[in-house]
Amino acid sequence: MTATATETRSFEAEVAQVLHLVTHSLYSHKEIFLRELVSNASDACDKLRFEALAKPELMGGDSELHIDVSWDEAARTITVRDNGIGMNRDEVVANIGTIASSGTRRFLEAMSGEQKADARLIGQFGVGFYSAFVVADKVTVLTRHAGSAAADGVKWESDGKGEYTLETAELAERGTTIVLHLGADEDEFLKGWKLKSLIRTYSDHVAFPIRVPEEKDGKPTDQWETVNAASALWAKPRSEIKDDEYKAFYKSLGHDFNDPLAWTHNRVEGSQSFTTLLYIPAQPPFDWMMGGRDERKGLKLYIKRVFIMDAAKELLPNYLRFVSGVVDADDLPLNVSREILQHNRQLERIKGACVKRVLDLIEKLAKDEPEKFATFLKAFGNTLKEGISEDTANRDRIAKLLRFASTKGDGAKQSVSLDDYIGRMAVGQDTIWYITADTYAAAVGSPQLEAFKAKGIEVLLMFDRIDEWMVGYLSEYEGKKLHNVAKGELPLDEGEKKQQEEAAKAAEPLLKKLKELLGDQVGEVKVSARLTDSPSCLALSDYEMAPHLARLLREAGQEMPATKPTLEINPQHALLKRVETETDEAKAKDLASLLLEQAEIAAGAQLADPAAFVQRLNRVLLGG
Repeated sequence: MTATATETRSFEAEVAQVLHLVTHSLYSHKEIFLRELVSNASDACDKLRFEALAKPELMGGDSELHIDVSWDEAARTITVRDNGIGMNRDEVVANIGTIASSGTRRFLEAMSGEQKADARLIGQFGVGFYSAFVVADKVTVLTRHAGSAAADGVKWESDGKGEYTLETAELAERGTTIVLHLGADEDEFLKGWKLKSLIRTYSDHVAFPIRVPEEKDGKPTDQWETVNAASALWAKPRSEIKDDEYKAFYKSLGHDFNDPLAWTHNRVEGSQSFTTLLYIPAQPPFDWMMGGRDERKGLKLYIKRVFIMDAAKELLPNYLRFVSGVVDADDLPLNVSREILQHNRQLERIKGACVKRVLDLIEKLAKDEPEKFATFLKAFGNTLKEGISEDTANRDRIAKLLRFASTKGDGAKQSVSLDDYIGRMAVGQDTIWYITADTYAAAVGSPQLEAFKAKGIEVLLMFDRIDEWMVGYLSEYEGKKLHNVAKGELPLDEGEKKQQEEAAKAAEPLLKKLKELLGDQVGEVKVSARLTDSPSCLALSDYEMAPHLARLLREAGQEMPATKPTLEINPQHALLKRVETETDEAKAKDLASLLLEQAEIAAGAQLADPAAFVQRLNRVLLGG
């Protein structure tokens, strides 16, 4: 090998921070470095196998893809080599030296505050290569992209302390070789038995042979032996696979140290044959809330065990993006492109089958394993709610799985299903009543619940941010209408209607006075059928957005149409009696404004002028 064109570069600031964290904080689970490097090597082999479908010449004369792990006790090195796709100079810089294609920034964000460095974070954020510096004080990378000339190889080297060097290198073979120069206290990894044990523990189900040198008299020889099973776990019959094997495969698949919550493994035979192995994690990954709806781990798609793509969005809808696993189809065309996959009817059938299997699995948890189901809801319940709008075909199945707090439930615990609610309905009740708010306290304490509590009618309490949006798509369930207690007119029997009309007629002077005092701050002032104890509340039209959601959207930078609220009052309340008899217009105006503002606060709206509210409240408290 000859080398030329050497240059020294600095790591980007975020990469340097990650390296510092890795080398100084990841003192436990050091062995994960081998899992990560082997996983990267497997990805490189997968990519080459896929590229070679269209360009067979990329394989050259070396079509047997494999990963070699060797050690040199005298030189104190471990070498991980693959004959996969390899990298060119620009790719080396992009993949190792910069933040461009890694998750380092979110990794750092997740490590902020009281978070401590954790081995589970490494692979999830795409920064697995840096785990080499947990055990090595210098790392050398030799790589050549498949199809490029021997003279176009690249040598990368760094001690992980801020800089790295790049050289052009003459490399006879494609692929990537990573040489770890071990630190002084890492002798345990210079033993063949130790490396074999780590490979079997973390990488046994990698689909390519992982080879290590055979030993003679305790020394490595030139002969190689395959250590891992090198077979697709999903291709085996379920009866031949132990739970521990399923769990180990999940961990190698998703870079997770935790066991999966549940899994489902199925083989479909017929005109279209395929295998699915789908996992539900026990908890969200650390970057779950940072990545947003558009970033997912997704499923790996194989065709006849040939890797096609990672994070295949076409295989599951967005609301099931927490599911990981593999799909291996027998009869999809091998030369299909990603664009064509999106419109492929066969793929739609596979997607439908995947959705069914996942919902079957969640339903099984709900029925047979309530503790696991509660864990699932805590982790992914809000994500599942997105399916109410996204998956109309399965809306009823999804709705059946949702759980809420209620006025007859166990505090803030979200354990009441829609079926539970219907089962407790009074004779003649045909509506599922609910209220939305931005906290449990705001929901359970809402004055709009008072009439329902007085009548003993159960109300579901929805206080997750997605709920107001979600129930906009869930207008009914099992023939029962869903209705927000704060919206529209409440259904009253004949006696209640007469009583309401009499109360409204008696309060006409008060209503007129309040409307004059509040002016264009309100659209209407009316006597409430909702209130029994509180003086006032806001009432919304059937299609009006809840104030707490409108506030959140404004804070997110979205323009919201200006609306004038409807103020409902309880004429029997002492505060309304005081407004009615107050002859000082300034004092009456303060009282009227406070009635509106307290109703807005209870509904989660944002006060237009908080400072004026405070001054007004102080004047009233002081009797001024």
